Amino acid sequence: MMKKKVIRVSTVPISLDLLLKGQLRFLNNFFDVLAVSSPGDSLETVKEREGVKTKSIKIERKISPIKDLISLIMLYRLFKKEKPDIVHSITPKAGLLSMLAAYFAGCPIRCHTFTGLIFPTKSGLIKTILIAMDKLLCYCATHVYPEGLGVKNDLINYSVTNKPLKIIGNGNVNGVDIEYFDSLNVNVSEETKIECRSNPGEFTFVFVGRLVRDKGINELIKCFDELSKGYKNVKLILVGDFDLDPIDDSTLHLIGNNSRIVHVGFKKDIRPYLKLADVFVFPSYREGFPNVVLQAGAMCLPSIVTNINGSNEIISNLYNGVIIEPRNEKCLKQEMEKMIVGKYNLLEMGRNAKNNIINKFDKKFVWNCLLEEYKSY
Repeated sequence: MMKKKVIRVSTVPISLDLLLKGQLRFLNNFFDVLAVSSPGDSLETVKEREGVKTKSIKIERKISPIKDLISLIMLYRLFKKEKPDIVHSITPKAGLLSMLAAYFAGCPIRCHTFTGLIFPTKSGLIKTILIAMDKLLCYCATHVYPEGLGVKNDLINYSVTNKPLKIIGNGNVNGVDIEYFDSLNVNVSEETKIECRSNPGEFTFVFVGRLVRDKGINELIKCFDELSKGYKNVKLILVGDFDLDPIDDSTLHLIGNNSRIVHVGFKKDIRPYLKLADVFVFPSYREGFPNVVLQAGAMCLPSIVTNINGSNEIISNLYNGVIIEPRNEKCLKQEMEKMIVGKYNLLEMGRNAKNNIINKFDKKFVWNCLLEEYKSY
């Protein structure tokens, strides 16, 4: 019997590479999977690692009417040629363009997973435009999947769609590889220790993500810089690159000049940096369902997170971490200081964090939930 054809679409290849790692290979056992995104080295990595066919179509991340129209036409032609049974997109721009193209190409099942919403943190005309784009996306889709409860509530509260909204499993687009993110299976090389300027007895915070304003980097760096003046044996490791949303010049200055802030850049393997840390800190303004908080939990790290979508679905306050309000420097500094001076049982929080991931977010559970969803169409 011929397998049904599934086309998975993302705006940039790194989303397929990192967000869906292992999932495409799993689905390819049951379906004929084609992965589509903008060109890049990560797309070749997906092809080789996942064992699936790939196709590159340039998709701009920002709004670009002429380039977006070209991408839309190319996606339409691809769908007409391939005649997929299912088109399933992630990321905003890929979602809008592929759902439109699949709608006009007559693809029977058109799915989009909202891994996060941009418009709740915007205002004015840009907010109106973003909401209109998501409404159009949902109109063209046959199935809409919010990645978590917070995203689902935002879609409802802003009246983006009246279609049924289903969360796959307990949320998150891919789940966590429990064995891969097991601290017992991770070795920290001497090179990494030197890179992070690690010293015995240090209390270490780690942040993983893009170094942009919306991730709360300005607040984090300011708070840590102040704490480092009173506590001499503390460190902050920043794993990630600078991106489109620039941070303050004063923040850049502190990153470059505070010797206890170590910026290591983007890393495909974040596990050694998580293992070097005592606490994961993630003061983001908005998320869908942050993988890094799940991965830190799997590595037995308690987390300081903000009370936003996704983060507050993974972390329960004072159980496997601490929840604070976004943009609250005073509260962030207080909670970081409590961690340093031992106000919390971090070992117990870490064990709770790992158990939470095992019980609710194991990748095998998430993949099988998605498989059952595909089979139900």
